[in-house]
Amino acid sequence: MTSLPTGTGTGVGSMPGTDAREAAAVVNGELDFTHLAELPARGIGADMVGRMGTLLVDLPIDAGPWGYRLSARPSGVTRAASDYLRFDLDAIEELWDAAGFIGTGRPVKVAVCGPFTFSASVELPNGHKVLRDTGAWRDVVASTAEGLSQHVSEVSRRLGADVTVQLDEPLIGAVLDGTVTPLTRLDPIRAIPLPEVANALGSIVEQVGRPAIVHNCGAPRWDLIARLRGVAHSVVLDRAVADGPDALDTAALDGIGDLIERGDVLVAGVVSAQREDRRARAETVATALAALTDRIGLARKVLSENVIVTPTCALAGATPTWARTALGVCARAGELLAEDPEAL
Repeated sequence: MTSLPTGTGTGVGSMPGTDAREAAAVVNGELDFTHLAELPARGIGADMVGRMGTLLVDLPIDAGPWGYRLSARPSGVTRAASDYLRFDLDAIEELWDAAGFIGTGRPVKVAVCGPFTFSASVELPNGHKVLRDTGAWRDVVASTAEGLSQHVSEVSRRLGADVTVQLDEPLIGAVLDGTVTPLTRLDPIRAIPLPEVANALGSIVEQVGRPAIVHNCGAPRWDLIARLRGVAHSVVLDRAVADGPDALDTAALDGIGDLIERGDVLVAGVVSAQREDRRARAETVATALAALTDRIGLARKVLSENVIVTPTCALAGATPTWARTALGVCARAGELLAEDPEAL
C-alpha cells in the first residue's frame, strides 16, 4: 500500500453544476492530488448515497416514499446512478488522456458513502432504516468492501493512477450515539458500539488495500479516531484559520496531536465551501496551520509529512467561481506546507 500524498491540497468530493467534463477540468486544473467529482445537482442517483447504490454488490436501491430504499432487483435509480458514474469516469479519463497523465501514477481520490451513513439513510423494504437490522448493516459493510475494491480497480485500470479511497461518514456521530431517526418514535434505533464501528471501517480499508481517509463533516468523533488507526481522518478546522488555534477546544487539540504523533494524516478542512471569502489566501491558511502545530507542541515538519489541505464540506452548494477559488487556495496552501514549513 502506498502512502498518502501529504503536503498537498485536494477537494472533498462534491462540486457544483451538472457537467461532468467541466467539473473534471476544474478539479484537475486546480489540484495535483485530484479526485473524482460528485455532481449531486443532477438529481436522484447522483448524490453520494445514490452513487453508493450502484457500487454495492447485490444490494440495489430504488426510490422510496422518503428517500432511497433497498430493492430486490436493479431499478431505474440504480441505472441512473450507474450512468452518472460512467459519465464521470469517462470525463476524467478523456482529460487525463489528453494531458498525458494516464499511466503516470498521478494521485487521485475516489469518495464513497460510508456503510454507516448509507445504513442510516436508506430504508429496508419494510420502511425501517437498514441500520436497525444488524444483519442488514453488516451486509452493507461487506458489500462496501467488495464494491469499493471493484471501483478502485476500474479507476486504476482506466487511469494508471495511485488511488486513495475516502469513506464519507457524516452521520457517524448519530450512529454512535443512537440518535438516527427511526421509522417511529416507539421503535428507536440502538447505538452501534464504538468497537464494532471501528472494526467494520477498518475491515473495509484492509480489504480494499489502498490509502484511506475517513471523512466526517460533523463534530469530530475523537473516540473513533483514537481507535481507527492507519488511516487519515478529515477534521473541519476553518475556525482555527479564522480565529486562531485557541478557537479549538482541548479535546480537538489533544485529538489532533494524538493523530499526528502516531503517524497518521490529518486532512484539514480549512477553507469554507459555501461562505465566499475573497480575503482567503493560501498564505493565511498555511500560517494558521503552522500556528496550530505550534500550539499543540508539534514540530513543523509534520505539516509536510502528516497534513493534507481541503475545503470544508458541501462544495456542491457553492458558486462555480468560488469552488474553483477554494480548490486553488487549498492546493497552494499544501504547496507552502511542503516547501518550507519553518518559514511560515
